[in-house]
Amino acid sequence: MLIEEIMNKQVLTLQPTHTMADAAKLMKERKIRHVPVVDENGKLLGLVTERDLKNALPSSLLKDGDTSLYHRTLDQIMITNPIIGHPLDFVEEVALILYEHRIGCLPIVSKGELVGIITGTDLLYTYIEITGATKPSSQMEIRVQDRIGALHEVTKIFANHHASILSVLIYPDSKDDENKILSIRLKIMNPLPIIDELRKEGFDVLWPNIPTKSRQ
Repeated sequence: MLIEEIMNKQVLTLQPTHTMADAAKLMKERKIRHVPVVDENGKLLGLVTERDLKNALPSSLLKDGDTSLYHRTLDQIMITNPIIGHPLDFVEEVALILYEHRIGCLPIVSKGELVGIITGTDLLYTYIEITGATKPSSQMEIRVQDRIGALHEVTKIFANHHASILSVLIYPDSKDDENKILSIRLKIMNPLPIIDELRKEGFDVLWPNIPTKSRQ
């Protein structure tokens, strides 16, 4: 999946001559934590975050009633040359950038112009959507040998029961390097017949861990 498919294209921006008060008001009213700073042509100049505002406004000054800092312009506090992404970047690559750099958003730029923005919350929601967790479904976790054809053998059983697959995730078995765990979400509400057949074929169904006909 490309980032252009999930990025927010209606980006709220400010210009470098806007003040910290302008940024604080925009963030509060629109419930956002990141505001790109652009010039009159839409070229990205910097980024202001909620944390930047807090760091620029020491609590000790606010307690004394000094609000003059609110009138500082954004070009004095913004992050210049922020890390950026491109609309054709893959979602997983962008997620890795956010994780490695410990940042909460990534402005998306094409041909020098700001065209979108993606946040950690956007990526989390995309992950939830990809797994099919928002749809009526059943989830299974199956331990299989790490060998060619294992996934095919499992999906053949699903096909026998006319069960559509919403998502498949594969991760290592923490107890045995020679195994993998398949986390599969199916578009079916009663997985018991499938679980029973999987176990008959020798697959270790970890979840749901319920008795089936062969175990009764």
